[in-house]
Order: sequence, then structure tokens, then C-alpha cells
Amino acid sequence: MQFGKLGADRKMILSTIWIFYLVNILYADVLTIMGSEPSIPTNGGELIEPLLSPAMFLGAAIFLETAMIMIVLSRLLTQNINRWANIVVALMQGSGVTASLFVGTATMDYIFFVAVEVTTCLFIVWYAWTWKKLWLNDAFF
Repeated sequence: MQFGKLGADRKMILSTIWIFYLVNILYADVLTIMGSEPSIPTNGGELIEPLLSPAMFLGAAIFLETAMIMIVLSRLLTQNINRWANIVVALMQGSGVTASLFVGTATMDYIFFVAVEVTTCLFIVWYAWTWKKLWLNDAFF
């Protein structure tokens, strides 16, 4: 019985860490918007302008939604599936936010937030990776 409780606690912790990760992304985006110029410059913005398309925004929405869904899935999935989902999505998210440093000019605050976000993703990978397999029937919990 104690093993099930430990598994449930790990699920709650992973879910909470995903919330922390997403709040960091939100605040990084808010500060970026607050510090940006009122409009996108027409000269000098050749790198950014082609990226601002409906397809890019859809891709960004899908990317962020994978992290948002992990808040719920971390609590609902069985242990083995939960471990791998957290590992795969955290690696994908960490790679994505790292890649965002190379689009446009990264400010000091944005670099700080990316460092926190990547560290959080690495912690999720480690925490899920070290989740010991429960030998109890984990099929429905």
C-alpha cells in the first residue's frame, strides 16, 4: 500500500512542476511583449516576419499544449506510460525553448527564463527516469 502512495505523490509533484514550467513560459512571454517595440520593424525584421504566420502560431500552440496536457496526464496516466510521457515531452520542451534562443535577439531576462525552463525540463526527465517501477498492479491507477 505504501508503494501506491509514493507513486501518487510523484504524480502530484510532476503535475506541479509542469505548472511551474508553464508559469515561467507565460512570464517570459509577458516580459518579452512588455519590452518589445509597439510594431514589428519592417527593416531589420527580415528574420522574424516570415515566421509570423498562422501556421507558426498553430505550431506554437501545439507545442505549448503538450506541456499543458502534461499537468493533467501526470496525474492520470499509469506509472510506466507516465514516466515515458514526462521524459519525452520534457526533452521536446527543453529542446524547443533552447531553440527559441536562436530566433531573433534574446534579451537577458529571456535567457534567464530559458535557463530556468531548461533546468525544469531536465529535472522532470531526471525525476521521471528515477521513478522506480512498482510491482503492484498499476493498470488502473
